Formats: sequence, structure tokens, C-alpha cells
Amino acid sequence: MDYVVIERIPEAPRVPLPPRKHKPQDSLAINVPDVALIFEGGGMRCSYTAGVVSMLVEQGLNFPKVYGVSAGASNSVNYLSHDVERARASFVDLVKDPRFGGWGSFIRGTGYFNAPYLYEELVESLAGSDDPMAFDAATFLRNPADIHIEAFDWDTGESVVWTKEDMDDWRSICRYVRASSTMPIFMEPTTINGHTYMDGGMGDSWGILLHAAQADGFKRFFVVRSQERSYRKKPFDRATERLFRLAFHKHPLVAERSIERWHHYNDLLDEIDELAAAGQAYVFAPETMNLSNKEAHLSKLQEAYDRGYAQAYRELDSLRQWLWGS
Repeated sequence: MDYVVIERIPEAPRVPLPPRKHKPQDSLAINVPDVALIFEGGGMRCSYTAGVVSMLVEQGLNFPKVYGVSAGASNSVNYLSHDVERARASFVDLVKDPRFGGWGSFIRGTGYFNAPYLYEELVESLAGSDDPMAFDAATFLRNPADIHIEAFDWDTGESVVWTKEDMDDWRSICRYVRASSTMPIFMEPTTINGHTYMDGGMGDSWGILLHAAQADGFKRFFVVRSQERSYRKKPFDRATERLFRLAFHKHPLVAERSIERWHHYNDLLDEIDELAAAGQAYVFAPETMNLSNKEAHLSKLQEAYDRGYAQAYRELDSLRQWLWGS
């Protein structure tokens, strides 16, 4: 598998955001050294798996490297910044913001999700505050654990990788997460240094960065899925195929990757299930998932977070047994 690592974003001045004053300085020491943590994307379905982020931070389970694409990249960043409040707010409280997005925003041409605002402008406006959405870049950068985020170059079809080495401050972190999360049709493409990116799930990972973690040498994997364990994708119908080919006629790779993704994704899930059966993977999967990736109802998102959080704690003993055998 070939990856491309691009140059860093040229931004000045590079001033990290100060840590939020009320946030405890938890230990960041790696204590699960041989396991890769992998977050699946899934848009607002990740309100459920944000509960897993909260549990891991509260329990001080510190993995050496976290992998995430699309909304899974947001979960990964919140995990590395040890921010339980932001883990929840990113997929729950955020919909209360009048600039969040929605169909009105989509019609105005700023996307169903108003990405530049959500990923960068909001973070800048909340710098140093105690708002739940304030981003603690200082803790993120201080954390010894690494991160692996991917996005899809819509001109070349390459999977582009960003790690901690590429991240100097909050701007670069937020820009890379936005690039990885750029949902086709519903979000404006993200351009960085002349390259335009879409959702990392269309790249070589097909939405779950198992093979990237394997390429880094990991043999054990904690995979956090955003769909039920039995879920498998279905192919697009002909009308949806035509829609994607029409919408991306100038960038046909986006359409083709979206259309063919279903069987690659399903094959990947079968591989993960085989690893789990062999004891090499622990898979967290929602007991029930009734949200779409574009869900914007506050009460439904809060309920999903609560259910994910509760399930994460119910599975904590099983996870510990898998991690350490005790």
C-alpha cells in the first residue's frame, strides 16, 4: 500500500491554544504499548462511539497510536487531547450552534455541515475558554501517543497520511481532520497546498485503518466501529450511481471510489471478524444503531452518546481481560 505524506500547512504565527484552565492534567504515559486504537468514521453516528472516547480517557487507557478517518479522526483528536467534554460536545452539543449547518446551509452552498466554521473558525473563536468545544491543542501535542489520519486526493486517488510529525499547532490539526472528514456532496472539498481532499473512507483504508496499523507493525487492535456488528454495506442503486457520477463528473475518482466502496468495506469487516476470532482484535460495536450519518436532532444524539458510554463501561472488564488477561 502506497501513501503520500504532504508538506505541512504554511501558517503564521504558530501559537498553540492554551489548555483549558479547569481541565485536569491526567497522566499521558503509554500503558497499553502493543495495541493500536482504531476509530471508524460514520458522521454523526460517532455520537455513540464518542462515549468510548470518554471511557478510555476517564480510565486512563493510553494507547501508543490512534488511527481515524472521517468522523473517526475527530474521535482520535479528542482522545489524544484527553478531553471528555469535547468528545461529547463534538457530536452532541455542536448541533445547537446556529452555524452548524443543515439543509438551509446546504441550499446556500456552504454544505450540510458548515465545515470551515466547525473545524477551524469555531476553535479559533473559543481559544483558551472553558467552552466544551474549545480545543486543547497543548495537551494533544504534549501527548506522547501518535496519530494517523488519512484523506483522499480527488485528482490522483491517493491516500494522503498525516501524523503528529505534520502537526505544529491547532490550525494544522483541525485542517487535517476536516480534510479527512469531507463527506462527498454534503461538505465542501478541503484544499491544502493546492491539493483537494475528500473523505478518507474513500481511500485505501475503506473507512477503517486496520491495514495502516498493520503496516506500522501492530499485531493487536482495538477497533471501535460505528455500526452494529452484523452491519454490511449494500451497493448503490442505479439512481444513486448516476447522481454520484453527475455530481463528480469533473472528478470521476470520487464517484468510482464511492460506488465500489461497499464490497471493499465488507471484505475488511470480514477480516476484522477473523482477527477477533483469533484473539488479535477486540471489536466494540454499537448494540443498536438507528442514526444516519447526518443526524442533527439533539435528543437523539444525546441518547446515542449515553448508550455508547454505558456500553463502553459494561464492556470495560472484557476489554481489560483482552488487553492484559486479568
